[in-house]
Amino acid sequence: MRTESEQAELRAALKERLDELVDEQQRYTDSIAAAQRERLSDTAGDDQIDSGSKTVEHEHEVAVAGAISERIRQVSHALERLDVGEYGFCEKCGNPIPAARLAAFPSATLCVSCKQLEERR
Repeated sequence: MRTESEQAELRAALKERLDELVDEQQRYTDSIAAAQRERLSDTAGDDQIDSGSKTVEHEHEVAVAGAISERIRQVSHALERLDVGEYGFCEKCGNPIPAARLAAFPSATLCVSCKQLEERR
C-alpha cells in the first residue's frame, strides 16, 4: 500500500508525463499540417518516386501520431487507476505489479507474467 505522499508523487509524475505527451502531440500535429501543406503545394513535376516518397512520409507521420495518442491513453488510464486505488495491480490476475516494472513503465497495467502471456497470443 502506498502512502498519501507516494500517491501524490506518483500522480504528479504521471500528470507531468501526460502534459509532455500532449505538448509533443500538438507539436507533431502542427508539424504534420505544415508538411502536408508543403507537399500539396509542391506537387508540380512529381514523378512516381516523388509521390511514393511523400506517401511513405505521410504513413510514417500517421504512425508516429498514433503512437503518441496511444501513450496518452495509457498514461490517462494509469491516472484513472490511481484515482480508484487500482494502480499497481495487474488488470488480469490482480497481483501487484513489481515496483521495478512500474518504475520502467509507469503506465503498466499487467504484471510480467500476464504481459508475457498476452504477447505470446
